[in-house]
Amino acid sequence: MKATKKCPHCGHWTEWSQQPTDLCQHCGQVLEPYRVASEQARQRLSEQPVSSFMLIEIKPEDGPVMRFFKYIIRGGQLAFAALMAFMVWLVTALAG
Repeated sequence: MKATKKCPHCGHWTEWSQQPTDLCQHCGQVLEPYRVASEQARQRLSEQPVSSFMLIEIKPEDGPVMRFFKYIIRGGQLAFAALMAFMVWLVTALAG
């Protein structure tokens, strides 16, 4: 048994293989245009570099003393993030 979907453009039922690029057999339009846009947006987001505002940037041209202190600060940032994640988990677990 094959799946069918009603075309949002022409209103006819057409075979549907549950892919974002499936086309209507009657009018040739995409059956799920919102899903195609969502997939493209997700792809663009995955290709963007991760912003470095979360962690202090350690540059290769920094001196050894500066890198040492930046690693200490980065460790503090990671410990703070871990503590906040634990607190959120704890509150969520207690709320049930």
